[in-house]
Amino acid sequence: MSQGLAALRGLRSAPDLDAAARAGLRAELQPLLARCDWFTVGVMAPSAEAAVLCLRQLETALGWAPLQLDPAGEALQTIEGPVFLKGNQTTRRFLVRRETGLGVGLLITGHSPADPDVEDTWGPLPLDLFAGAGAPPTASL
Repeated sequence: MSQGLAALRGLRSAPDLDAAARAGLRAELQPLLARCDWFTVGVMAPSAEAAVLCLRQLETALGWAPLQLDPAGEALQTIEGPVFLKGNQTTRRFLVRRETGLGVGLLITGHSPADPDVEDTWGPLPLDLFAGAGAPPTASL
């Protein structure tokens, strides 16, 4: 199976990838993200901590301002089991909800009102695709 972005479409969960395939995905994704004005993020994860860690690694790697937990949502420490995190750069907030039956992975949707042709959703990407230098070692709940 090809490990490019197109091969991920329709998968339930992100595949396990070696370092070279991960680097290839990041390289393929970078110019696509650069064409967009803002982003929404979805994280399907086994726990709230894992979902927030994925979000923080993404923000760090791409130089995005950190999103804040929406005060209308449930306290992260009270959420057990699989979750779905939804983040939105225009609202600068994210929510985490309990969600069973999902796969595991990161979804990034790029938005560009000025050029809708560049808008797309990419993933599911591995939760740790953006882990690395400068990424926080633990999620700050």
